[in-house]
Amino acid sequence: MTTGHTAPTPHRSRIASAMAKARVLTEAMPYIREFAGKTVVIKYGGSAMVDDTLRSSFARDITLLGLLGLRPVVVHGGGPHISRAMARADIEPRWVRGLRVTDKATLGVVRATLAGTINPDIVGLLEAHGADATGFRELDNSLLVARQLHPDLGFVGEIVGVNTGPIHNLLEQGVVPVVAPLAHGPDGNDYNINADTAAGALAAALEARKLIYLTDVEGLYRDLDDEDSLIEAMFLDELRELLASGSVSAGMLPKLESCIKALENGVPQAHILDGRIQHAVLLEVFTPEGIGTMITPGDRW
Repeated sequence: MTTGHTAPTPHRSRIASAMAKARVLTEAMPYIREFAGKTVVIKYGGSAMVDDTLRSSFARDITLLGLLGLRPVVVHGGGPHISRAMARADIEPRWVRGLRVTDKATLGVVRATLAGTINPDIVGLLEAHGADATGFRELDNSLLVARQLHPDLGFVGEIVGVNTGPIHNLLEQGVVPVVAPLAHGPDGNDYNINADTAAGALAAALEARKLIYLTDVEGLYRDLDDEDSLIEAMFLDELRELLASGSVSAGMLPKLESCIKALENGVPQAHILDGRIQHAVLLEVFTPEGIGTMITPGDRW
């Protein structure tokens, strides 16, 4: 008995498109199974924070991670926003090894920008795309505890403690924590924390399965002047050698140093991704090819 319908073929564009989507879903199944219930810490920065299309793409990615059973934690930066706010306040920015020198006036701008503007904006963005999100931007919650990193840097902090309880409570409820890189110290001072450093410390404290950095480059290069020298995967000892070689840009130093600390403290995978690519997070987590640079512990072959 026939139904009167011809068998679907890939030559029919609508059916072919649907078949392609189905293949994507089936190919993602092993990764969905592997990462369900696991915490993923994502440092959100660069173009993905300011381009409207990329902002929406990022928010959809984070929402989908939660729907598929993963536990995303977002740590955001805000460097360009802070620099613009400093310019309006007639404060000249200074940098040392990729870290913003932070005097009292700069710290006030940093707090106002991160806690007052960027953090609630990201929470609203995620909620507009269907996620349940909560911001950590008040210093009295003692989420991050820090001490002064170096007197020459002013109120730039080195994280000495992470209060994971509030984060775990939200993750158990399916809520996405959005963390501003600000900390309070036992000395009573507030501190500006590099967002890459904060992401790495949180990933280690939360025993995250993955630590992901969204950047404005494809990944790590062996030679900064050679686009064909992109490193797709490397081990921790190779990363140490790359840092020691002095061939890493100052802006990348905090990111790579935090990668090293996170991997040394039990995080099994760190990823440096090009946040200018739509759905970069999904491509890394749910496809066999991945994108960017993946760094794992262990010795080279």
